[in-house]
Amino acid sequence: MNILVFVKRVPDTESKIRINHETHAVVEDGLNFVISPNDEYAVEEALRLREAKGGQVTVLSVGAAEALVILKKGLAMGADEAVLIKDELKETYDGLRVARMIARTVEKKYPQFDLLLFGKQSVGADNAQVPSMVAEMLGLPQANVVTKLEIDGPSGTAHREIEGAMEKVVFSLPAVVSAQKGLNEPRYETLKGIMAAKKKVIPVVTLEDLGLTRDEVAPQVEIVALETPAARQAGKIIPGTPEEAARELARLLRHEAKVI
Repeated sequence: MNILVFVKRVPDTESKIRINHETHAVVEDGLNFVISPNDEYAVEEALRLREAKGGQVTVLSVGAAEALVILKKGLAMGADEAVLIKDELKETYDGLRVARMIARTVEKKYPQFDLLLFGKQSVGADNAQVPSMVAEMLGLPQANVVTKLEIDGPSGTAHREIEGAMEKVVFSLPAVVSAQKGLNEPRYETLKGIMAAKKKVIPVVTLEDLGLTRDEVAPQVEIVALETPAARQAGKIIPGTPEEAARELARLLRHEAKVI
């Protein structure tokens, strides 16, 4: 199988995020960056499919040179190749322009593929748009938020968690699949893998190589403000007997919180 896995460089979810209110951007100084957690499930699933069925796994990322670090991690986990789709713009939160770059890369560089794997959404933009947009642009079947994936010859079966049930989807290959927590448990990089990844040269594909003009990839989303979530209010302790506390709780929910 020829599997392409698309990963994104995002701030570590344990990092303390600071906002530059003049540029409407996250302050990157001092931040630790990682592969978006959902993308790790996609990488792991690609490696498991290769181990079971043979083939090749290529990890790709859209971004500036800083994204090479996460591509090295993909190689250290066991991917065969890595490619950087170079984009010098900072985070634009525009899923459509990223999807255009990815779709054009697949068309130009990887006409023979079996599976495109993504995380269900990045923890950076958090819009969950890119996998579906890529599938639409390439005219491919897709299965999103997948927790179990089986490939059998020219077809695949995906299990998706929906409210109160598990949905089973059957599709033909090639296809787009986006992974979420529960699909697998991503492996750690091995020392051997880390050393091998350091020696590998990661090719860079530019927008000019893809034949994309500035107009085609101009951001269509304007960031007018970026704010951190409001601090949580302190909780309340309701004194008294259980009966008194229950009456007071009901009063607060009705008259202050206005939820009942």
